[in-house]
Amino acid sequence: MFILEITLKGTPAGLTVQKKEEADATAAYQQVVTSMQSAGTNQLLELACDHQTGKKVSVFASEICAVQVYEKTAGGTSGRTPGFFSMAE
Repeated sequence: MFILEITLKGTPAGLTVQKKEEADATAAYQQVVTSMQSAGTNQLLELACDHQTGKKVSVFASEICAVQVYEKTAGGTSGRTPGFFSMAE
């Protein structure tokens, strides 16, 4: 299972959509990135979740500030924290 996480401007919590196949997650990621690049058009982006049938989310592309894709395993994430930030002890 792959997680597509979208962060909105001014909102600390992210929106997540799960995709079963890596190709589907990559395609959804590219769809979000493309809509972010043309965010001046006030485009509405709709994504559907593969894990929970009927779960959909719609957001204005101009409100998206970050998007990431990572693999989810049975124990949580794939041994690494999603994103690029890490703290050294």
